[in-house]
Amino acid sequence: MALELYRIDDRLIHGQVVVGWGQPLDLRFIVLVDDDVASSEWEQELYRMGVPPEMDVYFESVASAAERLPGYVDDERKGLLLTGDIDTMTRLVERAGTIRAVNLGGIHHRNGRLQRLRYLFLSNEEESALRALADQGIVGTAQDVPAARPLSLNEVLDGEGRR
Repeated sequence: MALELYRIDDRLIHGQVVVGWGQPLDLRFIVLVDDDVASSEWEQELYRMGVPPEMDVYFESVASAAERLPGYVDDERKGLLLTGDIDTMTRLVERAGTIRAVNLGGIHHRNGRLQRLRYLFLSNEEESALRALADQGIVGTAQDVPAARPLSLNEVLDGEGRR
């Protein structure tokens, strides 16, 4: 499978994604799924500036990503699919029906969110959405960098992964 990782990170494309994950996984493309960014040439150009020339970046809405997902999966290059929030990933999972694992990266503090890990804050609604994904057989893990031990969704939500 060419898509090595399906990741939620509210900073979208940034150094930790490009270098921290890109180099160890030998990524050659990123699929950024965000309805607003997909319709904004200006925002796309900003995100392109953070990606090295040997790495392609594709900007998709949830609808277009679901439609084009088989092509990304069949791509012989290694890639990462990235959303900025749990809702976007949930909508993509529902539309695509083929995503089996989701990695939780940086989801930062906002009103109504509780800290679960130093890099992961979740609201009650977000926790419910993650549990619903797990009930559908989607494996959820939290991991800020590849060298860190991935924590299961249960470890995160039940507080076992707090450090």
